[in-house]
Amino acid sequence: MATERADAGSVPACAVLHLWRVPTSAVPVAVARMALDRRRLRSSGAAFWKLLGTGDGRTFTPRDADPHHWAVLTTWDDEAAATAFERSPVVRAWDRLAAERLRVEMVPVASRGQWSGREPFGDPAPTRAGATGPVASITRARIRLGRGRSFWGAVPPVSADLGAVPGLRLAVGIGEAPVGLQGTFSLWSDSASLRDFAHRRAAHRDVVARTARERWYAEELFARFSVRSLEGTHRGTTP
Repeated sequence: MATERADAGSVPACAVLHLWRVPTSAVPVAVARMALDRRRLRSSGAAFWKLLGTGDGRTFTPRDADPHHWAVLTTWDDEAAATAFERSPVVRAWDRLAAERLRVEMVPVASRGQWSGREPFGDPAPTRAGATGPVASITRARIRLGRGRSFWGAVPPVSADLGAVPGLRLAVGIGEAPVGLQGTFSLWSDSASLRDFAHRRAAHRDVVARTARERWYAEELFARFSVRSLEGTHRGTTP
């Protein structure tokens, strides 16, 4: 769920993704946090927020789910508020629970589409930010009823190809629910690597063409970011 302050066209000062790994013994508590943290996030001052489960993104079905990794995505109207959030009850509770965490702070440089009826990353002016440095992307879609089987059948070739693309540092499936609300967070060495995957790889081009033809999505969003800072590790390494 998001707050009411993600206004159309308003570009946040930054977006932050926290990604935590919890041990097996803490998985039930992590599941509970996905419900308990909603109230705290509503009063956190974030312009937009999402509590997210994760997966490997191979099929975007429940069998992809990774119960050991959980994420919180937030956007902020000023950088000081994003920094202060690190001392919030939400972050401190997850830090106590987790065995590992990654924090990625980003600046939106392009965004189109909506998430839960909002434009959480605004409408950034065209920029070459990230042309020579690391960039991140977030894709998110709400699958139309009756379109799931066709969509899920198209995912595996793209997922397999994604792992072979030069410049990819990290790719994680994200979603608010195991089925129907699908997304990906990916981190890239530079914008050229991301563009190569998005526009030049045959598997991805085919899915993009089928998206309009088969009307898979009731709602979709694609956003690109310049990475301002990256702290911590994921699966033992810093991406």
